Amino acid sequence: MLIAAVKKSVVLATALVAIATGAALSQPSTVVLVRHGEKAMEPPGDPPLSAAGQQRARDLARALGDAKVGMIVTTQFERTKATAKPLADSLHAVPVIVATGNIKEHIDAIAAKVKSAPKGSTVLVVGHSNTVPLIIAALGGPKMPDLCDAEYSNLFVLEMGESTRLIRGHFGAADPPDAGGCRMSR
Repeated sequence: MLIAAVKKSVVLATALVAIATGAALSQPSTVVLVRHGEKAMEPPGDPPLSAAGQQRARDLARALGDAKVGMIVTTQFERTKATAKPLADSLHAVPVIVATGNIKEHIDAIAAKVKSAPKGSTVLVVGHSNTVPLIIAALGGPKMPDLCDAEYSNLFVLEMGESTRLIRGHFGAADPPDAGGCRMSR
């Protein structure tokens, strides 16, 4: 009876290791997170990109052109889809659109979608000033404040593995100083 209990424990432990290893193997190696490009003033509900935002989207495509992006994740909003479009077009890729009701569900859904990408792949996530920091934290990165309204040039790279490391860079035109007094995170 003791031998049977030990065998069950060994089988259970082996299964748990296999599940944990499988989960780790299914995670992408690199996640790139950006905020959508600069938006137009109208319409207020779902504005398109401004001319500067369109240029930023093209700059993003150039910056990530050789990054072997295998999955692109956006929200349902025009500004995130338009920011991803030049890269998606160059890769002949169809972005995954994640649209959910509340912010917690949204962050959880984005994190789950990212974690479903094949191991070794690169995933681009185009989000918003209040969601990019939350997605970074949900994927194991550090907790960060929301981005300032004038911050569009941040490019966050999460290297995922046994531990998660955040690298912060910039792409496209430099951000202007924020007129609202928000302390920009540089």
